Amino acid sequence: MEPYTIPAQTRIGHVHLKVADLSRSLAFYCDLLGFELTTTYGTDAAFISAGGYHHHIGLNTWYSKGGPPAPRQSAGLFHTAILYPTRRDLAVIYERLNKAKYPLSGASDHGVSEALYLDDPDGNGVELYWDRPQDQWPQKEDGSLDMYTQRLDLYGLLAELRQGS
Repeated sequence: MEPYTIPAQTRIGHVHLKVADLSRSLAFYCDLLGFELTTTYGTDAAFISAGGYHHHIGLNTWYSKGGPPAPRQSAGLFHTAILYPTRRDLAVIYERLNKAKYPLSGASDHGVSEALYLDDPDGNGVELYWDRPQDQWPQKEDGSLDMYTQRLDLYGLLAELRQGS
C-alpha cells in the first residue's frame, strides 16, 4: 500500500456515545457543560453542539438503555476531549464544576495544553482543555514536541477569572 498522509485540515467531527439514561446524560452535557440540544430521535437519541453546529456529540440508548458503565479494564474509548477556545473559558467551566461539586478525576498541564478530567454519568471519560498557542509548545532539541504531564495549577487557572474584570 502506498504511504498516505491525512490532509492537515481534517478534524474530528463528532463523537457518538452509548449511554444508559438519555435524560441524565443531557443534564450533564447540556445543563452542566453548556452544550445545546440540536435534535432528538424519539426518546432514545439526542444530538448536541456548541455554537449551532449540527452536532458535536451524539448520545443514544439504542443498545445501552439501563445498562452498566463499560468496564474500566477493557478496550474502548478512553475519553472525549472538548477543546475550549481560551484559558479563561476553561477557567469558567472549572468554576462551574466546582460550584456544582462535580468531581474531577485529574487536572494536568501538558505543555501544549491544560486539561481537566472527569467522568460523565455513564463513566465515559471527558477531557476539558485549551491549547496554548502553537509557538509556545515545548520542543525537544530535535524540534519534536516535548509534551509532559504535570499538575495543573488550579488556583492559577481560576485567577484568569479575576484578570480583566
